[in-house]
Amino acid sequence: MSLLQQWARTLTRPMGSPFIARPLLQSAIQPALVSPSLTLMRTMKVRASVKKICDGCSTVKRRGKVFVVCSKNKKHKQRQG
Repeated sequence: MSLLQQWARTLTRPMGSPFIARPLLQSAIQPALVSPSLTLMRTMKVRASVKKICDGCSTVKRRGKVFVVCSKNKKHKQRQG
């Protein structure tokens, strides 16, 4: 028996049934699957000075910060940081 086989045998554990063994390394070898709902994405640009980019942009003051929201182009959203 090779060293790799011995090592793999020590990393197996029973899952549910005593006859089924599953390696612990399976999660380390396969890439983690991340659902699209958990993907981080920035929703606003954070800038020191915000300004209207088009005629659809409007400024709003909320929670002591100035926001620019746009009804025409969602990429124009800004927050004063």
